[in-house]
Amino acid sequence: MPLPASEKPAVLPRQPGETGALTPGDADAPATGLFHGAALSHPLADPVTDATPDESSALLVNAQTDAALGRAYLQHADLAPTTLKSTTTEVGRFLLWCQARQRTLRQIRIEDLAAYKAFLRDPQPAADWISPTRWPRLDPRWRPFAGPLGDASLRQAFRVAKALLAFGANTGYLVRNPGSLVHNIKAPRGARVTRYLSPAALAYIETALNALPASTLVMRRSRARVRWLFHAYLSTGARLSEIVAANMGSLYTESDGRWWLDVLGKGNKARRLPVSPTLLAAFRAYRFAHDLPTTTSRDDATPLVLSTRGAQLLRVSDEAASQALKNLFAAAALLADDKMDADAAVALRAASTHWLRHTMLTMHANNGVALKTLQDTAGHASLSTTATYLHKSDQERHDELMASLDKPGAA
Repeated sequence: MPLPASEKPAVLPRQPGETGALTPGDADAPATGLFHGAALSHPLADPVTDATPDESSALLVNAQTDAALGRAYLQHADLAPTTLKSTTTEVGRFLLWCQARQRTLRQIRIEDLAAYKAFLRDPQPAADWISPTRWPRLDPRWRPFAGPLGDASLRQAFRVAKALLAFGANTGYLVRNPGSLVHNIKAPRGARVTRYLSPAALAYIETALNALPASTLVMRRSRARVRWLFHAYLSTGARLSEIVAANMGSLYTESDGRWWLDVLGKGNKARRLPVSPTLLAAFRAYRFAHDLPTTTSRDDATPLVLSTRGAQLLRVSDEAASQALKNLFAAAALLADDKMDADAAVALRAASTHWLRHTMLTMHANNGVALKTLQDTAGHASLSTTATYLHKSDQERHDELMASLDKPGAA
């Protein structure tokens, strides 16, 4: 059931006793970044339905609406900033879906969760749920999804919905947890990472980089920044938010010829990523374009990814960094079109910063770098996750069978 525009209000009701409504500008909004400073009001979430005063006093959370429960869950989950942002997105999607299905969390049954699994795989009607353009949350064109979710995102989205239900049951807001009876979305067995760029696609990107205009200061800064970003993600395998959240002082040497980039990953786990000579050269050119010394110090708190406009050294958002690279990939795709290279063009138009992470890990895995080394670099919790980037055995098996077809007696 589509969600009518009239049911997408721009404020989140406060809990009883609070005054006014929580708006994106309120001081307590950034504490959770609830729905990206956005809006979710659940008209079906009534104050503790059918609860007696004794039952209300037994609750372990001060929430009387589903939206308030979502707020409490995010505030008390003790998540790292990047994880909090993605979890906030999934809580918002789930509650909006409940609203569209005319369900409160107390009315959710296992059949509803099965339906939510199917919805996540294919959010329909697409016009109500999907927009490739990331409009501001208060814009009427905003939609909860930018496109179909990948396998990992599907699993995470459903895990968050179940975690919210478990939190509701554990605090007494829900009588029972229907999520405890529903399995998570399983990863395909033996899956291999396929979202990575070929050497040909990378060559188109390098050509597109060299063709970027540089006739103004803003253009020169933009070109230097996108070159730095491209090599940063390709050579370190860092996640989008890990680079954007870092500072200039995070890139350093210990005077032994080795350069490192410190990032903070999932679960607030710090990692040291090796910096290649190509990346170091791009970093120095990027700083020079911003009128900064080409070298820095460990205590330099200047944002690592800077806005190209204005005199102030301001950090850009994850979305801005992502879009800068997507624009570069789109330009590279046009070059692939000119060469009639359809495979590279399709890949480049679908690519994101995460594809560069996959490309780096795939390349090193196929070059024989130990999986444990790659696991530590990527920040994977499980070695089996890192193993999905190893394609060499598949390629060798393919070549062996194809070579056999050329021998006498082959079918």
